[in-house]
Amino acid sequence: MGLASCLSVMWVLHQGLGDSKYRPCPFLVKYAETGWLGRKTNRGLYDHNGDAPKTPR
Repeated sequence: MGLASCLSVMWVLHQGLGDSKYRPCPFLVKYAETGWLGRKTNRGLYDHNGDAPKTPR
């Protein structure tokens, strides 16, 4: 599951149930807004531009 999908699910749960525990964290929103969506963009929580994913510095 990608970051964009996760963010979408979190928004639906937060709006549908009205519970703040489902509000997406600002970190996830920031990554999605900047286009760092994981494997499909080769950038996200990990850098996928190589043989093995590594944490970006």
